[in-house]
Amino acid sequence: MFKDNLAALRRLRQMTQEDIAEKLGVSRQSVAKWEAGETVPDLDKCRMIADIFDVSLDDLANYESEENHGLGLPPKGKHLFGMVTVGDKGQIVIPADARKLFNISAGDKLVVLGDENQGIAVLKSDMFLALADAVRGIEP
Repeated sequence: MFKDNLAALRRLRQMTQEDIAEKLGVSRQSVAKWEAGETVPDLDKCRMIADIFDVSLDDLANYESEENHGLGLPPKGKHLFGMVTVGDKGQIVIPADARKLFNISAGDKLVVLGDENQGIAVLKSDMFLALADAVRGIEP
């Protein structure tokens, strides 16, 4: 997991092992050993690597692309919760992990926003209204 994620992130960012080594203050051979799975960096170096690639430390160590539709590690704070099917009347079921993370419960009101170039966003209505008030300069 870690070794595969490190190598994939490095290639995605078009960085060499030497580039990573320089940023971390280690040898290129150390990075090569990490990618080969021969050794693992200490926790401080792992944190630095996660920061370099803007991913969570947990994802750096544990993310498995096979379990996530073959997609690479998401940036920190970004999530792929899975696919949903649109019903006859446009309804979807929000995956349980997403409902838990965003504290969405039965009966909550959601706002659906759309941008023809970027897609659809779904927000809890209280968060949207708080944002709208902030934009208008109204104190909560």
